[in-house]
Amino acid sequence: MMNDLLELVNLTKTYQTRNVAISNMSLRLSGGKIVGLLGPNGSGKTTLIKMLNGLLVPTQGSVRINGRAPGVETKAQVAYLPDKTFLNNSWRVSELLAYYHDFYLDFRKEKALEMLTSLNIRPSDRMKTLSKGTKEKVQLILVMSRAAQLYILDEPIAGVDPAARDYILRTIISNYSPEATVLLATHLIGDIEQVLDEVIFLRQGQLLLHDSVDTIRKQHGKSVDAYFREVFAC
Repeated sequence: MMNDLLELVNLTKTYQTRNVAISNMSLRLSGGKIVGLLGPNGSGKTTLIKMLNGLLVPTQGSVRINGRAPGVETKAQVAYLPDKTFLNNSWRVSELLAYYHDFYLDFRKEKALEMLTSLNIRPSDRMKTLSKGTKEKVQLILVMSRAAQLYILDEPIAGVDPAARDYILRTIISNYSPEATVLLATHLIGDIEQVLDEVIFLRQGQLLLHDSVDTIRKQHGKSVDAYFREVFAC
């Protein structure tokens, strides 16, 4: 029997005695999906993502990626885009490509160059000369040029214009393998709903819902965005 790509069992993260960021969460994700991780600010999305990437240690419960706890082996299978800029501003784009090529065995340099060319971003450009939106596109290109099994993207379309959002979504859906899964955290549900297969709703660190987009539309007769607003009274 194959392991689920991602399995959470009774996962809990407590920062202080009364500050429970993630509470007793159990969840399974299979491969071949684009999954929206949705919830208002403070719902626990970033804390959960950091535990999946081994950046935070659970207080209780477990995380398993292909049956393994987050560590060296899972980092080779997970491509992570944090919600903050993480690239060295003084480096050239070509230096970043070389770094990723050396660090990740699954990095597809030709794929990255192809995407950079489509945006007229030159490998010789220094990051500090690029606009905020272009820097974010470079980060996304680096992440999506990996042949990973799980892509974890934290707010990839926040703070960019609608045209950039369209490019980012096209890049995501056209550059992951059919066996891989994309976990995409955002509060801009209306902008990403058309690419989602499933959604996860978080509220105050608790799993409120995990279901397919089609099921939500059929059962509730409305879009995921509209249902989210109803559930959270936005």
